[in-house]
Amino acid sequence: MSRFAKETNVFILEEPIFDGHDHFSVEKRSEKLTIITPHLTPHRSPGEDRITMRILLSDFLKNQSMTEWIFWYYTPMALQFSNNYGPALTVFDCMDELSAFDFAPPELLDMEKALLKTADIVFTGGHSLYEAKKEQHNNIHVFPSSIDKAHFAQSRTARAEPADQASVEGIKLGFFGVIDERFDRDLIKNIAEQRPHWHFILLGPVVKVSWESLPHNPNIHYLGQKSYDELPEYLYGWDLAIIPFAINNSTRFISPTKTPEYLAAGKRVVSTPIRDVVQPYGINGYVSIASDASEFISAVEQNLSTGDHTEWLDSVDLFLKDKSWNNTFKEMKKKMLWTLLEADKRLAS
Repeated sequence: MSRFAKETNVFILEEPIFDGHDHFSVEKRSEKLTIITPHLTPHRSPGEDRITMRILLSDFLKNQSMTEWIFWYYTPMALQFSNNYGPALTVFDCMDELSAFDFAPPELLDMEKALLKTADIVFTGGHSLYEAKKEQHNNIHVFPSSIDKAHFAQSRTARAEPADQASVEGIKLGFFGVIDERFDRDLIKNIAEQRPHWHFILLGPVVKVSWESLPHNPNIHYLGQKSYDELPEYLYGWDLAIIPFAINNSTRFISPTKTPEYLAAGKRVVSTPIRDVVQPYGINGYVSIASDASEFISAVEQNLSTGDHTEWLDSVDLFLKDKSWNNTFKEMKKKMLWTLLEADKRLAS
């Protein structure tokens, strides 16, 4: 969106905050990038919230010509309060199979079906998701995770790690991301018990799972959520990066962005067999794949014992060469313009 905002006005509508009277707060991040945050009255029914959102959006868009607007959806749930508009283009950026997540709203599947009928173009965040959705739309395209290589490559030349991590001495296996139902708690616990001299550095918020349900071995360190800018310094201090996701409904179609981010940082990676990690990263030897605690331990030990990894890193860098947000932006924009041109042709005929 920051790249689109260099060429056109972009308004990002955030999730609502239930903290008072109903209104949109507006924050100008740059000349053409505006963040809109809905503030809603708490303790009302979902139906009342939807009506309020519809009213607030209508007020925000009053006197606007829809021929000048593109609606870009990350969640089908937003269709509940915005389905009365006819923008020039509707984009569904399908990043996850949201209906498979814990506590997903029961109406999410119906909303997704409606959005797939409404959308002019669909993007998916990985190949597994594309395979699952490709028969449901005639203009669907896969865009696997992109990265800011220069940002994460900073960890290759960093000279110090943050104090809360530096205080942990020993072998460090790192993870950053949301700790939720996708995180394999039993796997981490088993490995931590079998290898007490390994230290697990876990960065990110705990969401939808209780703190008590997480393993709390002495060698497991929950350091909380860190800013994007801080991540390279943490990565610098890791001996290895891990993707310890459980194999369940919520991970069936995910394509973890952290995979190429870890690699751009120059870190070897061990992951559970997430389909979009196995293909392409696992089969090409960029990431080690492990199905259980025993395999995970073996893979970690093998990676830790590897000496010079110059050849591996050269092949990783070659693979990541064209995996950039700039390229993703250019390709998405090209496909969107083609879609608009095809719509104009149909109208003209």
